[in-house]
Amino acid sequence: MTPFAAKTFKIPKLKGISEKTIEEHLKLYQGYVKNLNLIHEKMDVYAKDAEANAYSINEFLRRFSFEYNGIRNHEVYFSSLEGGSKTLTDSSPLKKKINETWQSFDGWLQGFKNFAATTRGIGWATLWCDPRTGDLHCSWIDEQHLGLLNGCVMILGLDMWEHSYVADYQPSGKKQYVEDFFANLNWEVMEENYGKASITPRI
Repeated sequence: MTPFAAKTFKIPKLKGISEKTIEEHLKLYQGYVKNLNLIHEKMDVYAKDAEANAYSINEFLRRFSFEYNGIRNHEVYFSSLEGGSKTLTDSSPLKKKINETWQSFDGWLQGFKNFAATTRGIGWATLWCDPRTGDLHCSWIDEQHLGLLNGCVMILGLDMWEHSYVADYQPSGKKQYVEDFFANLNWEVMEENYGKASITPRI
């Protein structure tokens, strides 16, 4: 299997979120890549005597989704901070769909900040598109992998693990971190993610 390679991201200076936090956060992302490649290597070795190594193989399979989704979630997160802050225009297909789904973009955004992003626990607040129906959904992912919406494309991923914000905001500053994340967000990337979802209803 082809080894995974960590992507590089051109993230400008951000409001509230320090360069040091981004630097350390990227190291964690690179750690997911390293661990996933290690799982592949070990699986190849252990598979040579699958019966004797059945327990270890099962544990590697269990760990695979955590490491894999740790990679993919972070790629959505970091790419959304590239290019500087940009808003959605009123003619944006994504903005129109959010307005259609939740009555207003501002209402949806406030709800996302106040509820999805402040869910208790460690994980991710996310916006998805289901390419089968064109519908948008918000959800919470526990850790990196528990609660993913099968078949849906992640449009926006907000990392709510404490390593994302505690160094800059302290635990009590979670809400300010959420506000600053959206102040830094490049919505053109979200629009591109939405376009890639191939929104052609097919039931």
